[in-house]
Amino acid sequence: MNNFLAFRHIPSPGWSMRWTWAKKEVIWNMVGGQATEQGDCSKFKGNIPHSCKKNPTVVDLLPGTPYNQQVANCCKGGVLTTLVQDPTKAAASFQVSVGRAGTTNRTVKLPKNFTLKAPGPGYTCGPAKIVRPTKFITPDKRRVTVALMTWKVVCTYSQFLVRKTPTCCVTLSSFHNNTVVPCPTCSCGCQRNSSRSRRCVNPGTPHLASNVTSSGTNNLSPLVQCTKHMCPTQVHWHVMRNSKKYWRVKVTVTNFSYRMNYSDWNLLVQHHNFNNRTQVFGFNYKLLALDAYTNDIAMLWGIKSRHNDILNQAGPKGNVQAELLFRKDKATFTFDKGWAFPRRIYFNGDICVMPPPDAYPF
Repeated sequence: MNNFLAFRHIPSPGWSMRWTWAKKEVIWNMVGGQATEQGDCSKFKGNIPHSCKKNPTVVDLLPGTPYNQQVANCCKGGVLTTLVQDPTKAAASFQVSVGRAGTTNRTVKLPKNFTLKAPGPGYTCGPAKIVRPTKFITPDKRRVTVALMTWKVVCTYSQFLVRKTPTCCVTLSSFHNNTVVPCPTCSCGCQRNSSRSRRCVNPGTPHLASNVTSSGTNNLSPLVQCTKHMCPTQVHWHVMRNSKKYWRVKVTVTNFSYRMNYSDWNLLVQHHNFNNRTQVFGFNYKLLALDAYTNDIAMLWGIKSRHNDILNQAGPKGNVQAELLFRKDKATFTFDKGWAFPRRIYFNGDICVMPPPDAYPF
């Protein structure tokens, strides 16, 4: 499994893959992954298959799995990074020994109804399609073997399949204006409805920790700090100072979720001046040339050695910060009409709600 999305990763607790066998196949054994259920194997005597389910669900193995149960690119707990952040960790693999499937490319039938959860909904998978057989090269690179049969399944992502409301919003401020432009009210939902359904908690609530852990058994269900915007994450863009040749920005990402630590998070920012970016202090940075004419989109993410690659849950440590130093282009630079502020921001691949243009600091 390859993650070809440049800025959407698969976080913990990781991916799970499901399909339906075309005939009466069973899984005798697996390495690099495991089926979550064995199913009804009562027809077998002696050797019992790993799974007899008609529609098995497969998950990745955890780090530290014994070597005799591993294959290359396995055992990361189902976590896949983006291609930009770390291409070496953007793939996963497992091997399945299948019984009752046939032994030729005429008798083997393609599985159907592939689904991918990463870790929740969002991906829609197409049908399996036969492609050119995979070639395998021996470690000494002196011999090549060919697979009996190879098929490929493509899964696409939609944010609206996951949730109908956004998950992120943006606030703006600048040294030349005392106003902090807040996130639009109800950007990700309204507090009145969330308080009734116990999806938000006030920071001053007595015994806050017990309320957070007892509000639900599913850690993926949202529980955020009660705010006017009700977003799990907030990005603040502050224009710090302006000098003759440079201008400086401070970016702060704050987590308002009490149940979610964002590991390997990333931020995608579109701004006209990224082609004249000079230096980034505190985050990793890469300019994304999406086509020959677009060079104003940059990706930012945390640095492990600075311990800001994990955005901790809501609280005193629930934020990460960095500073961006831009070189001025006299032909384009201006503080008028909101030019110093980003056009769009995405957090972990999800678009953030921006303030209305007429509210920008002037």
